[in-house]
Amino acid sequence: MKIAIEAQRIFRKNKHGMDFVALESIKELQRIDKENEYYILVAPGDDICLEETANFHIVKFGPPFYPVWEQISLPRMLRKIKPDILHCTSNTAPLFCEIPLVLTLHDIIFLEPRSGKSKSLYQNMGWYYRKLFVPRIIKKCRKIITVSAFESERIKRFLNLSEEKITYIYNGYNSHFKKLKSPDRKIISKYIRTEEYIFFLGNTDPKKNLERTLHAYAIYHKESESKLPLLIADLDENILDSVLRKNSLAELRNDITCVRYIENKDLTHIYNGASIFLYTSLRESFGIPMLESMACGTPVIAGNTSSMPEILGVKGIFADPYNPDEIASKMLLLEKNKKIYSDQIEYGLERCEEFSWEETAKGLREIYVSFK
Repeated sequence: MKIAIEAQRIFRKNKHGMDFVALESIKELQRIDKENEYYILVAPGDDICLEETANFHIVKFGPPFYPVWEQISLPRMLRKIKPDILHCTSNTAPLFCEIPLVLTLHDIIFLEPRSGKSKSLYQNMGWYYRKLFVPRIIKKCRKIITVSAFESERIKRFLNLSEEKITYIYNGYNSHFKKLKSPDRKIISKYIRTEEYIFFLGNTDPKKNLERTLHAYAIYHKESESKLPLLIADLDENILDSVLRKNSLAELRNDITCVRYIENKDLTHIYNGASIFLYTSLRESFGIPMLESMACGTPVIAGNTSSMPEILGVKGIFADPYNPDEIASKMLLLEKNKKIYSDQIEYGLERCEEFSWEETAKGLREIYVSFK
């Protein structure tokens, strides 16, 4: 078969969730499938993180502006390649495409009522783009893939899809995320200077629940004997300062460090160095950072909503993400109860082994060959 995979953003330097899903899935497909011919369609970028092999061809073309690339440049390239199927990996696809289409729809958050507006222009533009295009694209898809049973049921009901049209394939996590005997303090010190800290991925997307998590940290800080500092990734300092002032939490500023981006290769050390990882989102379709943290031996506190209980599993520690007092109580529980803390480390190391990019790739290949 001749299989085209849209992976527009995998060569950009600052990759995010969907970029890594596409990249790691393609790498595993490259390893396990020597029979089919693949065309990986990307925009030019500085991080050449994928190399060609005999049956994997990398096709780079511009312009980098996503809507133009996807709606104009991509269809033109497909007419040249003439693949048997096209797999679009990041929620959207060309509106005008005669090739059988497989779409990975990670979530439908953009079709649901918003819990607040992001302060990021990039995130807001993406939200409107998906909201406009996805309902039209769904009708053209031969198969829709999502990333959890929760999201599959959600999409099926919301868009009134048949059982045959949608399936789910779990994500995996990269093998460099593992428990280290001693994390590299030089790497950690690039982002935070203290030896111990709590780690939180808290960008401006409303679903990440920044404000309530900061309130939870304030409660923890007041009641804790250790008062560990908080490291927040994917957040600009000016936005943090604004949110702290708005919520009358400015007195915590000296105990919070925020960084705009942590390089993926450094994240292993950041997870290993953290005492607790907070994943207190309002809603997630999967939650790869939970697997990464567990693989590094760091206990996770997750929201008890959406897919997070499905992925973290029955023995995970959950809190109502709308309740800062409950989040803080779980932070204090892990800090004070050494038995529960060590049990969570052991449980997490076992739980994350149930997920892998190899299994993701096998699931994708099975769908591709079903089009023969």
